[in-house]
Amino acid sequence: MHVALATVLSVLLAVAYAAQMARWLRVLQREHYDPTSMWRFLARWTSPQIGGAKTPPRTRPRRPVTLSHALVLAMLVTGVLRVYDFLVLAAVLYGLFCPVGLSLRGRTGRLEWTKRLRTVAVVAAGFSLLVAALGALTSIPYLGAVIMVIAVPPVLDLAVRVVAPLEERRAMVFVEKATKRLAQVNPRVVAITGSYGKTSTKHHLAAILGADYGVVSSPRSYNNRAGLSRAVNESLAEGTRVFVAEMGTYGPGEIRALTSWFVPEIAVVTAIGPVHLERMKSLRVVEAAKREITERASVVVLNVDDPLLANWPASLRDEGKRVITAGSQREDVDVRVAVEARRWRIVVEGVTLGTVDEVIGVQPTNLACALAAAMAVGIANEELLARTQNVAGVAHRLNVESSAAGVAVIDDTYNANPASARAAIKVLADLELSGRRVVVTPGLVELGPEQYGENLRLGQRVAALPGELVAIGRTNALALAAGFERPPRRFDTRALAVAWARANLGPGDGVLFLNDLPDHYP
Repeated sequence: MHVALATVLSVLLAVAYAAQMARWLRVLQREHYDPTSMWRFLARWTSPQIGGAKTPPRTRPRRPVTLSHALVLAMLVTGVLRVYDFLVLAAVLYGLFCPVGLSLRGRTGRLEWTKRLRTVAVVAAGFSLLVAALGALTSIPYLGAVIMVIAVPPVLDLAVRVVAPLEERRAMVFVEKATKRLAQVNPRVVAITGSYGKTSTKHHLAAILGADYGVVSSPRSYNNRAGLSRAVNESLAEGTRVFVAEMGTYGPGEIRALTSWFVPEIAVVTAIGPVHLERMKSLRVVEAAKREITERASVVVLNVDDPLLANWPASLRDEGKRVITAGSQREDVDVRVAVEARRWRIVVEGVTLGTVDEVIGVQPTNLACALAAAMAVGIANEELLARTQNVAGVAHRLNVESSAAGVAVIDDTYNANPASARAAIKVLADLELSGRRVVVTPGLVELGPEQYGENLRLGQRVAALPGELVAIGRTNALALAAGFERPPRRFDTRALAVAWARANLGPGDGVLFLNDLPDHYP
């Protein structure tokens, strides 16, 4: 009997280990192989403070008593289980079901078995087997296997760090190919960064330059070394005159490295804000990391509506750089998109070029930065107004449409920062609606110590509309509810929230879908 039980327990431990690896490898991949993400997300999923309120029973699936529960109970009663088997069963249950809610396969992003992921998994498995072997040397049965199951996150952290030099060499093969391709085609490089607004500004600039300028821009949010290398290697054709490179960063030194390979003539900085504070800890570090984009550029475009960026021009000019200031609020800027009711007045170097209808989904400051960058590329001032007509909203960034049921739907699921949240709620407030105003959101993340306060203020803004708040998940539910000052409607997933909106909203109503966290967040 004990031999058969030992076999069953060993198989269960192996399955539990595989389940843990599947969960945490997916988190690691979604977090761009940042080893510290293992600890951050372990804390997110295990913290008793997450959410702060119970999810209504109708939105949380119940776990029925299963045959396995009855079997374990029977084994306890009959004395088949030994004392240390309890430890094994606990590890098996943990491995199979914990953290509760962290999906094995994933709804919003499944595990992709890339070469990098396979390498990390093999190295991690090697470390885990070493742990199991060391445990076998003790007098406690299964100790090593139990530790192997519960220690998957720290083992993956170690595996990523060990594999890092190999991945660096692999990545540099593509980087070197891309730099050679850049030298061969020799386009002018415009690099764009910012805590927010960089993707939209990139799209607006490409639209303003148009096909006649032979422009290629990095697709989607390809803003790291791998993404930019891929964009150059796959898309940079002969005759390309301008390459627009979006550049992101999770810490100091990353943009400096990017600009050493993809050297910009023109650098654009759209904003400095509390994004990725969880990793970079302070706004001063964020500002220093973003400023790296200016080091190799001869021309710098700045959104000086941002108070931090407003301090940059003097020192950059002292470095011998040409600085073009842009914005929508200040009058003393080189390029201004001034908001006048439902129209925008385009002002360049103090001269009003004309007015255009506002474009829903386009932020005036982002458009101003794009126009300033186009000036730096060489578009004549008198052409800018006409080329502004080519600019449109970017998918999933403050797009407004009407559903088949007559509901005004604002899709802002790709934006996730305090500034964009304020802008999106203003758009919802300005819509001419006869019915309800609803905000569906999981809140804002990666704001470090500012996260609770920003989500509390988000809840307050929804209440002030006045509007209804639908909170998704547990990550920010406590702060959102505190700001809203009454329990919001709660759903575990965005799909459930969308289904509720479709079933309950009708003509005259408006709904804002703000941010869309992947499901490796609780």
